[in-house]
Parts: sequence; structure tokens; C-alpha cells
Amino acid sequence: MDTAHRMVGQAHPRLEGPAKVAGAARYAMEYPVDGAVYGWPVVSRVARGVIAGLDASAATALPGVLAVLWHDNAPRLPADADPDLRLLQHPEVWYRGQPVAVVVAQSLEVAREAARRVRVEYRAGPADTLLTGDHPGLYRPDKVNAGYESDVDTGDFDGAFAASPVRVDEVYSTPAYVNAPMEPHAAIAHWHDGGLTVYDASQGTTVVQRTLAALFGLPTGAVRVIAEHVGGGFGGKAFTRCPSVLAALAARHVGRPVRLALTRQQTFGPVGYRTPTIQRVRLGADTDGRLRCVGHDSITQTSTAKEFAEQVAVYTRYMYAAPDRHTAHRVARLDVPTPSIMRAPGETPGSFALECAIDELAVACRMDPVELRTRNEPDIDPAEGVPFSSRNLVGCLREGARRFGWHDRDPAPGTRRDGRWLTGTGVAGCSYPARVRACTASARAEPDGTFQVAINATDIGTGARTALWQIAVDELGAPPERVNVHIGDSSLPPAAPAGGSMGTSSWGWAVTKACGQLCEQIRAAGGAVPREGLAVTVNTEEDIAQRRNLARYAFGAQFAEVRVDADTGEVRATRLLGVFAAGRIVNATTARSQFIGGMTMGLSMALHEGALLDPALGGWVNRDFAQYHIATNADVGSVEAYWLDEHDDQLNPMGTKGIGEIGMVGTAAAVANAVHHATGVRVRDLPVRLDKLLPGLPRPA
Repeated sequence: MDTAHRMVGQAHPRLEGPAKVAGAARYAMEYPVDGAVYGWPVVSRVARGVIAGLDASAATALPGVLAVLWHDNAPRLPADADPDLRLLQHPEVWYRGQPVAVVVAQSLEVAREAARRVRVEYRAGPADTLLTGDHPGLYRPDKVNAGYESDVDTGDFDGAFAASPVRVDEVYSTPAYVNAPMEPHAAIAHWHDGGLTVYDASQGTTVVQRTLAALFGLPTGAVRVIAEHVGGGFGGKAFTRCPSVLAALAARHVGRPVRLALTRQQTFGPVGYRTPTIQRVRLGADTDGRLRCVGHDSITQTSTAKEFAEQVAVYTRYMYAAPDRHTAHRVARLDVPTPSIMRAPGETPGSFALECAIDELAVACRMDPVELRTRNEPDIDPAEGVPFSSRNLVGCLREGARRFGWHDRDPAPGTRRDGRWLTGTGVAGCSYPARVRACTASARAEPDGTFQVAINATDIGTGARTALWQIAVDELGAPPERVNVHIGDSSLPPAAPAGGSMGTSSWGWAVTKACGQLCEQIRAAGGAVPREGLAVTVNTEEDIAQRRNLARYAFGAQFAEVRVDADTGEVRATRLLGVFAAGRIVNATTARSQFIGGMTMGLSMALHEGALLDPALGGWVNRDFAQYHIATNADVGSVEAYWLDEHDDQLNPMGTKGIGEIGMVGTAAAVANAVHHATGVRVRDLPVRLDKLLPGLPRPA
């Protein structure tokens, strides 16, 4: 390989940057499709009930309206399909905001007005929408998200907790959060030549292709799904969502291509959200801070349509050492939309509870919280009993403490003032699994000296396209300008979606293998590419199956500094600093962006965000960006991201771990811990709002 062109590890701008800046990068709704018309969803205004009738006469009277689809006239879908995707097939209403009809019209404006004129009659029933810790319907799911066991017990937790000299037993809660990507969920569906083409705002078009093929009774190859550019997802676009199904139904019904995008208000619910949580954490320790036992019980919600159980307590299973352990999950079925994955599902809310409880234990033991965490570093994975491929949590804590200036910290809470501002600092550990999935990739050498590398990866704004290009350039040993990477189209070799922080690791493995085998072919041909070119297609399923059984995680440490107005309770996060051990970093520019973005999202979780459900009506109250506040520039102070030079040869050929999600894990806890340090007030119910602080703030003398 020609090392003169080595790209992995270099900082490099995004390949698609100029196209995005110039407005030339096409998103789902922007593809030119001849004859396309517009769809507009009509959503339920009740949380539970049955559709008794629908009057579309006022809508169809408008010039330009082509059809109003509902369960009485929509094309049929299989009875055993995913309940959240079996749309317009039945009269049952499972939650407020459920799509119950679609208007199709010649223009977007007419479709919107016609949807307003559709009259749906409901027989509404009593709705159960409020998650409580003593809900009578709580049950134990068979598994939780990502296939984890619901409950895991090791040793005698109850006995160890009762015998512990120092104990923490507290309840922490987080509200619902919406994924809120900049680009709303949208699709264009076009039936032609016996097949279906969909331009979709999706994190993984291979998944959407297979789902739509099954829904509409088509061979997989008859469905093509394209997502060349995606304006964010945060997990909300990881699965097939209602716009692609509704657009395909409408397009089949009217015989025209249909464009359909959800409004910002309509994205609150039918495309997933992070479930609210109620978490009880119990820690038992010796007076020197060494944990004897760790307990974590999680309560979340799901819909009556189908089960989604977030793996909230799984984070606690592997984070810190303790001989006696208990983790459990309970779920309530409510008349609400189905929750789903959102950036670092499980680890994000779970780390808030555990890392705040660890901070409370440090206070009770009169220990530095960095030292307490390092004192409870496990030798092997406490959950699986196998070695870690690498584990550098302690290194991240120590490097973060050095960079942050932690060692000069006065541990006493509520004692530092800068005028009317109380100041404080907090810390939290963080971690996220380093996963891979089997993928297929192809590489082709052209006679003109160029290379074409193809894999159905998706770049949702993370820089994945650029990282894969860098990996391919290195493996091919070719001049960078001669290597082209093709992604975002289900007609390309199938690949896992962008999610679970496994994109670059999974796709990069397949790209590395394809490029390596192509180089072998070129060498076998005497170094010359024949006139017809050379090509290889590979899959990594067997390679992944042969890996050793090890615990593979990225780790990190989050540090936060806050200022709290002693008179009003206003909180400002003035500084965030994170240090991460995430394997080999492919691109320093895009990696730093991912870490900083995750930390900012965690800050937003700590201080601002929370989707509020009206328990009487079952609908989201703050379902727009005017009321669902996401941190903006004015809310964010200094954010610094660093990483350790970590080499782990037990991951994949590139030595990479995921970085898209770990930046968010632990941030909310670090901010909440800093607020306690500043004020002496412990807020265990996010977000940290001034009304929760004011009663406990020190009063002027």
C-alpha cells in the first residue's frame, strides 16, 4: 500500500460540504419527480377509541383534491404487519396524533386546507396516558431493546445493601424527549414498471426497502429507496416510518407520485420518541467508597399497539464493580404513541440516574467523585464475566480532570459566588457499546485508474461518507482524487443503518475487505486493470462471527461547570469538557463535531428539554420548537472534546469504536451534579428548572 496517501486519522472536511452549502445536496422532498402531487396526513384527535365515520365532502369539493384515503378505501396491507406501519387499515385509534387519513391534492396548500376540512367521527373511550411508579399495569418484558435480558441478579443484593455502612437509595426521573432532527420525516413514493421507488428521510434504506417490499407484496429488488442526504435522525429515522408508507399507499391509490412530509407538530408521536423513565438506584458501599452492591430498577412506557422496552438499567450492569448486583425493567402499556430509540437509547437516561447516584455516594463518603469512580474500576465486565477488549474509563477521568482543572476543586456545595451567581462543577463517567453488524460492499477498479466503492451506508450529517472514503483510500493505496464512494441507495450492496454507533465500524469493515481483495486481484493481474475493469463484492458476516467473546465498549468522562442565579434560579452551563476512549479516530474534524454535538444534546436534556403529555387529552402540549426548547447558541458556553490515542485490535480491521452517541451519555448527570455543587440542591427530576431550585437556594442574609 502506498502510505504517501494515508488518510485515516487525518482531519478532513466533509466531501459533501460544498454541495450542502450551495444548496445542491438533495434531501427527501427535493428530488424532481414528474407529475408528483402532495399528501397531507389527518391525525386522530382522541387518545383511544374507534373511527365511527369520516366525511370528506368538504375536502373533495376543493379544486385540485384528488382523493381522501382512510381505512374504508386505502389499498390493503398484510394483517400481520407492524401495527405502527399498518396504516389506514382499521378503525382502531391507539393514540392521539395517529394518522387516520391522507388527503392527496395537486398542491401542498390545497392538501393542507383539504385535510383541515376532513371531519372524522370517533367513539372515544377512557384513555390511560400517565406513567407512574405504581401503575397497576406494570409488567416485566421478556427482553428489552437490543435483545438484553430484562432482569439480571448476581449475588445477594438485598442482603449486601442492608449490611452496607453507606447507602444511597433515590428515585430519578426523566421526561419524554423527541428526536427533533432538522429535516422532518418525509418521503416521495413513485410506482412505475411494476415496482416502487421511494426517496426517504431514512437512516437506513436497506431496512426500508425490505419493510416496504413485505408490506406491499413485492420482491425486494422491485423496491428502491434513496436517501443520499439526510438532515439528522438521532434514531428517529432508523426504522421505516409512516411517511414512506402513507406516500406509497396514496401513490398507488391515485396513480401518481406523491410527496408527503410531516409538519413539526406531526413529528411529536408517530415517528417515535424517548420514553419517560422512573428509576430507583440503590448503592451500598464501605466508608472508603468501595461498592458492595448496585441496584437499578427502571420503569418506562410503551403503547397499546406494540411493545418497546428501553434498556435503561443495562448501563449499570457493566459500568462499575460490585459483587452483588440487581437490575430490572418494568413497562406500562398506555394509550400513547410507541416510543423508540433516540441517541444512545438506554445509556442516556440510565447514566443520568446512575452517575447522579454515584455523585451522591461520593458526598456521603466525603470522597472526590473522580476518585470514587476510579476506586470502583472492574477487572472484567461485571455483566458478562468476560474481559474488556479495552477499557480506558480511568484514563479519561484522569485526563479530563487534568484538562478541566478539577484538582483545585473545593468539594463543599453552595459556597462559591461570583456576584449573584453561584458556581459549581460536576463530573460523570460515560460509556456506549462498540457494536458491528454484517454488511456487504463492492469495490471496482476502472481502466482509467479510478476506483468505485459502493455500500448502502447512510450519512445523516455525521461525516460517514467522508470517513468511508478515507478508509477506502488507505486500503487501495490510491491517490484520494481517484477514489469515489457511493452510499445512500438500496440498489447498492446492503448494509446496516446508521444507528447504535456502529455505522463506520460496520461499513468500514466491509469496505476494507472489498478494497483489500480488489488489490489482490490487481496484483494477480500483474498490476494492470483490464479493459473491462475488475470488481469484487464481499460480506463480513463470517468475519464478525469469528471474533473472540469480549466486552467491547467506548468509555469517556464528562465534566461540567455551571452558574446559577441565586435570586432567580436561572442555570447557565458555562463549560463542558469531555475526554473519550473510542478506538481509532478516522477523521478528527467530524469526530470532534460528533462529540460536541452529543454533549450539547446532553446539556439540552439536562436544562431544557421535556415533551409534556396532557394526561386528560393524551396529546403533546409543547409540540413545536416554540415550546419544546432545544439548546441553541445562547444556551451553550464552551464545549471541549478530546480523546485518548486508543489502540484496540479486537474490534475490526480499522480499530474503530462508535462515537455518535457516547458524547451524550453522562452529560446530563455531569450538569446536574454541577448544579448540586453550586447550590446544595439535588434535582433528581429532569430538566433542572428554576422552580425546582428556588425553594432550596440560600437566601440573602
